[in-house]
Amino acid sequence: MSKKDAYKQKIEAELELAQAKLLEFKARGKVYAADVHIKYIEQVEELEHMYDTTKEKLKKLDEAGEEKWEHFKDEVESAWNTLSTAVKDATAKFKK
Repeated sequence: MSKKDAYKQKIEAELELAQAKLLEFKARGKVYAADVHIKYIEQVEELEHMYDTTKEKLKKLDEAGEEKWEHFKDEVESAWNTLSTAVKDATAKFKK
């Protein structure tokens, strides 16, 4: 075997290894993308739950009479603050 043929075989073998690594990177990218998508969906579901909870508390406040509405005010404020903070955190997290 000539030096040229040996060199060519060496580079072809290196190319095969590089191709295998590229395929591995692509597969890992798909797994990573799926993981990120799952986390995104979970975050959205959690925010929706917080939103619904806040709406429910606001509805109770609205349905309360003038003499009792302030009883629900703290619950609404707490739920709103939790939701607002979570939305801001999610916005910062998923902007990256």
